[in-house]
Amino acid sequence: MLAGGALFALLLAGCSAGGEPTPTNSAVATSGASADPTTSAEPPSSSPTPTPEATGSPITQICGDLLTLQDVYDFNPNYGSAPDYSPTADGLAATAATYNGLTCGWSNQTSGELIEVSVVAPNDVLMTTLKQQADADSQAVPTYGTPPTVDGFFTYSGGSGQAQVFIGTYWITLSTPVFGEPGDAAGLLSVILAHLG
Repeated sequence: MLAGGALFALLLAGCSAGGEPTPTNSAVATSGASADPTTSAEPPSSSPTPTPEATGSPITQICGDLLTLQDVYDFNPNYGSAPDYSPTADGLAATAATYNGLTCGWSNQTSGELIEVSVVAPNDVLMTTLKQQADADSQAVPTYGTPPTVDGFFTYSGGSGQAQVFIGTYWITLSTPVFGEPGDAAGLLSVILAHLG
């Protein structure tokens, strides 16, 4: 009787073990494949959007449109045209020239000191860069105009006063040793802004 009970218990144990699924190599492989991130489908590659280039549009005005000889004479009768003018190296006008800017020079007929004027029509990328640079290197001058319509800056560096104005689509600069403080450039700037407006 005991032997029969043990045999019956063995049969039940065999049925119980047989009813449980046993993992196979294929099941393990499938499970491993789904957990492996390297086998997941990658999204289609898209080419990166190119960053717009900082540049300026060509200026249609000429130097006489910014400041007439009379405007310069009214500022100081000693100043006149500088026919052999070229932008001072590393100055604001030289920077303007690299971005299709108009650069102009007027010379003190006695001392030879130059007043350099430049105008650039920058795109949004260049405008942002130039404003950030002016803000970092110069002091804001609210008397040049009302921000944000007109953003004005001034600094005295390397023996030259440098005034900058951002208005609409223009970046305007004036540089000369005779500008010792922001107010020295205000008169000429207002004339240039009036001519450009």
